[in-house]
Amino acid sequence: MTGIDDLPIRDELRGKSPYGAPQLDVPVRLNTNENPYPLPEELVARIAERVTEAARELNRYPDRDAVELRTGLARYLSRTAGHRVAAENVWAANGSNEVLQQLLQAFGGPGRTAIGFEPSYSMHALIARGTGTGWISGPRNDDFTIDVEAARAVIAERRPHVVFVCSPNNPTGTAVDADTVLALYEAAQAARSSMVIVDEAYGEFSHRPSLLPLIAGRPNLVVSRTMSKAFGAAGLRLGYLAADPAVVDAVQLVRLPYHLSAVTQATALAALEHTDTLLGYVQQLKDERDRLVTELRAMGCEVTESDANFVQFGDFDGPGGAHAVWQALLERGVLVRDNGVPGRLRVTAGTPAENDAFLDAVRAVLKENNR
Repeated sequence: MTGIDDLPIRDELRGKSPYGAPQLDVPVRLNTNENPYPLPEELVARIAERVTEAARELNRYPDRDAVELRTGLARYLSRTAGHRVAAENVWAANGSNEVLQQLLQAFGGPGRTAIGFEPSYSMHALIARGTGTGWISGPRNDDFTIDVEAARAVIAERRPHVVFVCSPNNPTGTAVDADTVLALYEAAQAARSSMVIVDEAYGEFSHRPSLLPLIAGRPNLVVSRTMSKAFGAAGLRLGYLAADPAVVDAVQLVRLPYHLSAVTQATALAALEHTDTLLGYVQQLKDERDRLVTELRAMGCEVTESDANFVQFGDFDGPGGAHAVWQALLERGVLVRDNGVPGRLRVTAGTPAENDAFLDAVRAVLKENNR
């Protein structure tokens, strides 16, 4: 039987596994940082209206440049992220992963390198590999914050073409302050005028202001966002970036023609009409996240400070480590994420009932292990 390695696959892809979290049918699924609240019925109805309008013209290609959608996203960012942007500052694609892929196609590629500070979002390295971009793993402190001086040193030494900063960071939940981003940006510009990409997929859940205002006067700085988390639209697959208009021009050199379907654009525009309602769910999830932190610490768990809609907890150093705890929780009907960070697991903030079930399961597992 033919296997992947029997094919003439690129060398850097041999022996690798595709990205993906387990999709298991269990009562409580808290492993993929989804928003647990379904879209409100009035939004579902509005999506149906907009998609119906779009369906009447599906014989034609969609707006290749998604101007109406980019205008709506610019309006949303200007209102909520503390910095006024226009449509020419914004680009949208099929999920923030495609946004990141397009950025690496434009600014990375064979003979170029990208750096991220791990543990962080594993897709940064995977997308780098998929675009032929070399990957550099940068340093973090023991508390999972970025070691700024060490980061400056490695940027100066390795001179990467792209620098990734994830804030809030996935899987740890830690936010990055503006001074750190500015220090890394200055180091990157001194090294070789590199692009710096701030991944704010979980930005709406943070108590810190968005880093979006930093793009002013910094043409090599990009902020990436998504509608999957705060908007509760993971199934929509809509991500976007804000940056200098020249960056938007650059990614259009590599984007596939008509990459955003008319249905996707219509659905995203409907969601933007209901921003206030959807952001109301964000506050509920922030409250539940904070409750998870308090309850887990009361059980004796180590919990990393979180600005996201998830919490990293541990430290599980007994037999089997964190994976044994992950399995024990699964046997109790609760699915969390084992990201491979030694001794730690990650749980998404769910509904109050889901979080109660998770906390009860953790208490039971800890009791069984005399903790």
